Amino acid sequence: CALPIWMSVFDGSFWLKGDEGFEEAAVGRVFNGRRPSPAERRPEAVLFAESDEDLIKAVKLAKTNGWSLAMRSGGHSWAAWSVQNGTLLIDMSRLQDATYDEATGIASARPAIKGGEVLDPFLEKHGRYFNGGHCPTVAIGGFLLQGGQGYCARGMGWAAEFVVAVDVLTAEGEIVRCDANQNQDLYWAARGAGPSFPGLVTRFHLQTKPRYKAPHETVQIFEVDDFKELMQWIYQVHNELAPTVELVVVSNCPIDENGKPGKRIVVVDALALVDSKEEAEIALAPMRKNPLLHKALVNIDCGVTTMAERKRQQVEANPEGMRYFVDNIWVDGDTEEIIDGIAPLFTDLPEPRGFTIWFSMGPIRELPDMAFSMQSPGYVATYLVSEDASRDVENRAWLNGAMAGAQSVTVGQYLGDSDMTNRQVKFMADENFARLQKVIADRDPENRFVRYLAKDPSTVNKNHWQI
Repeated sequence: CALPIWMSVFDGSFWLKGDEGFEEAAVGRVFNGRRPSPAERRPEAVLFAESDEDLIKAVKLAKTNGWSLAMRSGGHSWAAWSVQNGTLLIDMSRLQDATYDEATGIASARPAIKGGEVLDPFLEKHGRYFNGGHCPTVAIGGFLLQGGQGYCARGMGWAAEFVVAVDVLTAEGEIVRCDANQNQDLYWAARGAGPSFPGLVTRFHLQTKPRYKAPHETVQIFEVDDFKELMQWIYQVHNELAPTVELVVVSNCPIDENGKPGKRIVVVDALALVDSKEEAEIALAPMRKNPLLHKALVNIDCGVTTMAERKRQQVEANPEGMRYFVDNIWVDGDTEEIIDGIAPLFTDLPEPRGFTIWFSMGPIRELPDMAFSMQSPGYVATYLVSEDASRDVENRAWLNGAMAGAQSVTVGQYLGDSDMTNRQVKFMADENFARLQKVIADRDPENRFVRYLAKDPSTVNKNHWQI
């Protein structure tokens, strides 16, 4: 390997496999405590880049040594997609600059900037908003490349829809601007390709919105035994809600003051991102029609909320370093069949810290022309959370079995909560997937950048039970 000269010219930090500190560099920033072992997957080298020049040199070094390039911005990535064999892993966490243009409302940010923890407070100072991810510690890079299921995506749109341009490091080692007028193929792919994007996004350019002034929420809490009856009403009402409302149904065990999970409950949370109490009252009015309100353990009707409190709740529910098993499905079809299929995911979770969410995406909006193309009126994701490695086998088996029970109503899944090393499910429209393969072949014919980390690469973007 041609190494010494490269090690001396990087602005950032560089490790070869076997170097002191390599192991921490390779997996220390992996969110999931259930990390791949050294025998399973490890890169050949790791670079913590500190400049665009580092990124360009990394492409040249990878080509010299026959390595592929894997990128890490910093998110949940349950399967640790960035940790792959035969690669130079580029960690982007030291690149943290962001700007905002008052004239256009466009913010430009590096992919490793955390959406809720860093970008959102930065934009708040300018009275602006970008609907980033729910968990504030997730960086925007992987989030946006996968489509961006951010706050109020059902009405405001997927976050990737507001990516107006990306700066991309190509397989040739050149950084180019990609937007609707230039390098359109990479711009199209950057909004939904996920971890098979044939380049490295060095900067996102995001169209922001005026910031909401008066967020309100309606919260209704029920016993888990009421889940099926509750969901029958949810499916009747969710298409009526204003586009400013995010509706989610969550099964969880609230954490008490001692950090212990309590009894499992089902929470209906309707969040209105509006500018006044009056707007919130109108937007959340349909929630008062819930015929099960007489059974509610808690009923908060159009109460004031803050993004700071919601961020705190997200961090509490998603503690870093725990052992996660996560899977998700887009569901559609007969309502009764959907409810029966997903019910065990809400009522029978084997882990007290585990939780399942149902998100409304209805009524379905037509998407712009971008790689992201898979959605349905309802989204379900389950997160099993444990500290005990001895629970791994049981948790994996339970989650696979529960997801199999919903196959008849499953149309696909969202890349952001998937793990193709375990279960492969369709995530993109067939025509979009074929178009993406053409972009990859044109832009990265030597496979300089990694592809999807999958159990069977030949059947990616297919539902495994239909093959």
